[in-house]
Amino acid sequence: EVQLVESGGGLVQAGGSLRLSCAASGFPFDDFNIGWFRQVPGKEREGVSCIRSSDSKTWYDDSVKGRFAISRDKAKNTVYLQMNSLTPEDTAVYYCAADPFGDYYYCSNYNDYWGQGTQVTVSS
Repeated sequence: EVQLVESGGGLVQAGGSLRLSCAASGFPFDDFNIGWFRQVPGKEREGVSCIRSSDSKTWYDDSVKGRFAISRDKAKNTVYLQMNSLTPEDTAVYYCAADPFGDYYYCSNYNDYWGQGTQVTVSS
């Protein structure tokens, strides 16, 4: 069974940090590019950061550049999103997605597998 399980969300004050984890199972993790996305009610889901499996090349949305860092641990089949200097505008449900053909650049074309999401709430 394919699973992507996000964890690490929660409530944090502005300026704080969280580290999200995305644990993958049931598919060849090393062959899949992984992305983090977020969505707030009434808005479209947006790509936050993505990482290419072959060379760990990364992309970040301008809104998080310099504050967030994506990484993957192939031994643990896990991708992380370290989020620092959080602001209320980062409040959203964060999802991870996996696709062998997903483009790390602009986090485009992620269609295969999605997690259930984890809520991140940043208070002012």
